[in-house]
Amino acid sequence: MKYKSQKVAYWFFALSMLLFGLQIVYGFIMGFAHAGFDNLHEVIPFNTARAVHTNLLVVWLLSGFMGAAYYIIPEEAQRELVNVKLAYVQLISLALVGVVAIVGYHFNYWEGRKFLEIPRPLDYLVVINVLLFLGLILVTLFKGKRRTTTALVLSMGLLFAALLYLPGMLPFDSQVKDSFFRWWVVHLWVEGVWELIMGGILSFLLIKLTGVDREVIEKWLYVIVGLTFLSGVLGTGHHYYYIGVNKIWLIVGGIFSALEPLAFLAMALFAVNMYRKGEKKHPNKLALYWTLGASIVSFVGAGLLGFAHTLPQTNLYTHGTLVTAMHGHLAFWGAYAMIVLAIISYSLPNMTGRKLYESTLGRMAFWMSNIGIIGMTVAFGVAGVVQVYLERKLKMDFMVVQKEIEVHFMVLLVCATLFTTGIILYMIDFYKHGRPNDEALESVSDD
Repeated sequence: MKYKSQKVAYWFFALSMLLFGLQIVYGFIMGFAHAGFDNLHEVIPFNTARAVHTNLLVVWLLSGFMGAAYYIIPEEAQRELVNVKLAYVQLISLALVGVVAIVGYHFNYWEGRKFLEIPRPLDYLVVINVLLFLGLILVTLFKGKRRTTTALVLSMGLLFAALLYLPGMLPFDSQVKDSFFRWWVVHLWVEGVWELIMGGILSFLLIKLTGVDREVIEKWLYVIVGLTFLSGVLGTGHHYYYIGVNKIWLIVGGIFSALEPLAFLAMALFAVNMYRKGEKKHPNKLALYWTLGASIVSFVGAGLLGFAHTLPQTNLYTHGTLVTAMHGHLAFWGAYAMIVLAIISYSLPNMTGRKLYESTLGRMAFWMSNIGIIGMTVAFGVAGVVQVYLERKLKMDFMVVQKEIEVHFMVLLVCATLFTTGIILYMIDFYKHGRPNDEALESVSDD
């Protein structure tokens, strides 16, 4: 590692690991409830568990993105972070937001808006936190010796993610208007600017892991950015089909949703092609597994499965069913969770000086978690198709249908156990590396 200030990334990654583990716990609570074992209902109702589960996903991924930026930007800009102490202040405030929000959900103090349930007063703390983060990153980049395409794309994604949080803070009396602008946050995050963040992290990792020339990799990055903005922005329309907006969104949303897989296909081809061109001599094969895995699984989960159910003719039946959960779980895992785990796997040995990637524990974590999530995706998909047929074709009662699909959640829980075992092994590997140390900081790597 080149710069001592990069070690602040470790603590953001540690927070991500903690919140990820907690998210999985609440996922199991919901899984058991779906399977007919809702024994915790009086303590943690399903709606509370769901709010905690989805919002923890957002917070731990954001913490991972921030950690990635604190590691990547100093190295790309070729200078230390402008103020390390403020970065730790920002970390503490981010953790505080997460803790207060989780406690608030258990006391029914929330907004009731999917993915944005955070209580409104906390929104202002989030804004302050993100402004501080962006200030540190952008000033570091501005004062640096160089401004690479990789750093600029990553910074642009982070900046736009912050700006697109603001529409979700606007108060509306109309449910239609509120839903319209809420998707400016949720969709334009996960199917727009977060893809830029993923692209920036992916570019950095491929430069480091494959040995391919920076100019070659960053030219591909321009293609991905273009496809992302073309398809992702107008593809937002597939959320507008049934909320009362003009019917033009059926056409716009349908066409551009069909184009969205191209951005993820480009990302997958980008990663695999760079790997094939590379020297393949980097010792950290584990980081390479996660990097290539992220690009391929995101294409399947976010690209193909998203396309499979967002076309208007299909979405008429699948909207709001477990088919959405099928797509959502594999999409978030491949596109964003895996890229965060990839940058952690790459940076952790550099920060600690311990090359634990040479053990089998990390490889077991990779394969068990991926096989487990694929099993979960299949279980969600089968349950979703059954739900669509019974509920929306045969017009059976919602709760009767939920009873009929309980067996699929038993299968899902088995797969989730395999997935969780893999994540536990990853976390053991993470903590076995130990904390960053000065000896590791003296080891300087070159592009």
